[in-house]
Amino acid sequence: MTGTATDVPRAAPRRRALGRRGRAWGLLGCGVVLAAPAALLAVRLAGLDAGTPLAMPVALFPYSSVLAVLVLGVLVAVPALRSRRAVVVVAALVVAHLTLLAPRFVPGGRDVPPGAVELRVATVNAHGGGADPRAVVELVRTERIDVLTVAQLPSEGVEALARAGLGALMPYQELRPEYDSSIYSRRPLSHAGPTRIDTAWPQTTAEVAVGGRAVRLVAVHTYYPLGDPGRWTRDMAALTSLARRSGPDTVFLGDFNASLDHAPMRGLLAAGLTDTHAELGRGWARTWPAGHAFVPPLIHLDHVLHGSGLVGTSVGEHTLPGTDHRAVVAVLALPPAED
Repeated sequence: MTGTATDVPRAAPRRRALGRRGRAWGLLGCGVVLAAPAALLAVRLAGLDAGTPLAMPVALFPYSSVLAVLVLGVLVAVPALRSRRAVVVVAALVVAHLTLLAPRFVPGGRDVPPGAVELRVATVNAHGGGADPRAVVELVRTERIDVLTVAQLPSEGVEALARAGLGALMPYQELRPEYDSSIYSRRPLSHAGPTRIDTAWPQTTAEVAVGGRAVRLVAVHTYYPLGDPGRWTRDMAALTSLARRSGPDTVFLGDFNASLDHAPMRGLLAAGLTDTHAELGRGWARTWPAGHAFVPPLIHLDHVLHGSGLVGTSVGEHTLPGTDHRAVVAVLALPPAED
């Protein structure tokens, strides 16, 4: 009996020590998980992704926010890990993340008067001509697209789309396979040709008449930051300069190789453009990579941006066979110009 009695007080300190050790390891694990959200928040706030390899991880900023929320939930739900100081620190991190992300989930478009003329646009990355041409034509037909921009479209891809019947739906074309992007339209195009700005390859541009107004179109495909973040940043800076010189009736659409969390993209939007997804509260759309059996689309790289003269009324993504990007379709209204 005596030996049994002395074991009880000896076991209690051992359990407490194990509990303290387990709590320490648990908090350490939470800290390790939070390293990514904290680091990406610093990169996002300071704009350190511009021109640096940090452009790749910052594209995952929304996912790091989810990690921070999960860690906060664990700290609150598990009594053994509960610490007022830790909860306050993680809560502040979560608030900072959500403050940056929340605007893209809140619809903020202007009211569109009844009967306002609309422009239906779509953008497709043809993946070097690999996109199924019949699927592209079907998308144009079913979505009643007025203007289609296609990136990574070589001469063979142009011919394949012609054989699939795209010309019958969109007889007006500014085809620039040598410069990577092309424009197809149901409506006549004017002032068409390649841009003369400092991008890796010229962007294709044209104007289309809509409701008595000339809407300028820019078919965008920038260099990719994984290949050369400096070249990508210069591409985005050149587009920003072009946007500042463009009027309110402007649409930039295509593969920007940039998400809303990239500093160069935020600079482009600050030049007077609106991202249609964010405008309609759909700011975490995912367009890349597509077409993989085990990897879903993760990042929003393909956008429809428009000037202040237009208003987005709908936007969506469509998966097409043969390409690693999802197509984006948007409907843009042109309210009467304000005096």
